[in-house]
Amino acid sequence: MSSRFQRITPFLWFDRQAEEATNFYVSVFENSRIVSTTRYNGESAAASGCPEGSLMTAVFELDGQQFVALDGGPMFQFNEAVSLVVNCHSQDEVDYYWDKLSQGGDEKAQQCGWLKDRYGLSWQVIPVEMIEMFSHPDRAKVGKMTDAMMKMKKIDLSLLREAMN
Repeated sequence: MSSRFQRITPFLWFDRQAEEATNFYVSVFENSRIVSTTRYNGESAAASGCPEGSLMTAVFELDGQQFVALDGGPMFQFNEAVSLVVNCHSQDEVDYYWDKLSQGGDEKAQQCGWLKDRYGLSWQVIPVEMIEMFSHPDRAKVGKMTDAMMKMKKIDLSLLREAMN
């Protein structure tokens, strides 16, 4: 979608869910598409233990950002040490992305705008206004806002604004 050279591309390892996950992510984000796919042939299927003809890799774009998904098997799992941040301009955007990405995910992994989706990938659904609030010169107000945020799963901008007053 962009002719800009992307030097760094996130590479995501899935356990037999890469095709389903890439189709799901592309459906959630506008300006997104699957760029290309490769499939396991006889030799690579035998080496990996994956079924012949199944998806091996998918190059895909989410809102213009390129990713690669690999169906590599159960050896590696996602964890919270790496997450993808979805910057939002409004509460409506926060609600939309939270509702879509959290659907079928781990409810126990939801805190302060963080969630884990149904594939185990961690996301932060963050309103940019909240990030700006952290830079407010009145540190007491920032403390109240932070306290309010710590009690949330999905970020509620109206409650953060209220805490800043």
